[in-house]
Amino acid sequence: MILFRPILIFFILLSPLKANTIYDLIKIPNLEIYETNTDNKLRYLYAARPFKLGTNVKKNIYCFDSNKKTLDKKYKIIKKNMNRYSSDFLKKISLKYIVLCEDLSIAKINTAGIPNSMTRTLILDIKFNEAYFERAIHHEVFHIIKDNYKDLFEESVWKNFNKKKFKYSECSTCNNKWNLDTYNKTKGFFTEYSKSTASEDMAEVFSHLMFYQDKIYNDDPIIKKKIQYIIKNILKIDNNFRFKS
Repeated sequence: MILFRPILIFFILLSPLKANTIYDLIKIPNLEIYETNTDNKLRYLYAARPFKLGTNVKKNIYCFDSNKKTLDKKYKIIKKNMNRYSSDFLKKISLKYIVLCEDLSIAKINTAGIPNSMTRTLILDIKFNEAYFERAIHHEVFHIIKDNYKDLFEESVWKNFNKKKFKYSECSTCNNKWNLDTYNKTKGFFTEYSKSTASEDMAEVFSHLMFYQDKIYNDDPIIKKKIQYIIKNILKIDNNFRFKS
């Protein structure tokens, strides 16, 4: 009985201790550990309560907690897709933490994910449209890749793949080109959202490569150039990388 009380106090304090440690690492409040024992060494965290990031109302990030049933279901899908990336590759692109929450938004605009290469973190909205959910995971991973290897994914080079008259928007939310349906006839772009910015276009090509694999190859010369560029430079990061599962 003498030892019981200290042990009990230890377990009572353990959860807040973990939460504080997580915050110290990635600066996102109200998170708890979902899974850390993974083959590729990713750490999965979830929002135990809603959180807000930022001090500028117009640019704040919001996300909300989820019920256990939804969390468990989406975790399996996310883990299946993230298992495509080896621990070596994830280390090279500096991705370690996956945060799971609902209704993720930035500047009041809903988004599938928000990457932060500085904290090695990717926040994912587990309630994002199921029609695009799995592909969107790879789309967001690419943003982490590009943030860490800007010299390999130069937007000036990418823009030259397009027809000379085409121009991207100044930002991904500067217009209403948000549709994620894959075109039947690509004409240089996989989706309408690809036309928003060069960075989003690259991410859409990468996500199609990862999710659709052999199904995306066609006779579109612009798409072929974009695919070759993505493959060539991903292999420069890790020559053991595989686009096929």
